[in-house]
Amino acid sequence: MLQGIELIDCAKANAKQGAEIAAERSGYGQNVGLFIENLHKACQQIGVNINELDDLITDQQIAKTERKVMDIGPETTSDL
Repeated sequence: MLQGIELIDCAKANAKQGAEIAAERSGYGQNVGLFIENLHKACQQIGVNINELDDLITDQQIAKTERKVMDIGPETTSDL
């Protein structure tokens, strides 16, 4: 089971998949309650207060997944 900053990093990386997935990937298996409890403790140790796992999702992570795709190129192959 991960603890401390390693737990926070893993939880942050998996926050979008939900608490169950984050707990499993952090070594807590199905024990989501213990995962959340230890995550809160780890965050408090570094001076960060979170209410829920989603609080770890940064604006940068959101921006990466919500990028708009834009095609840039000529209208036809003859314009190449």
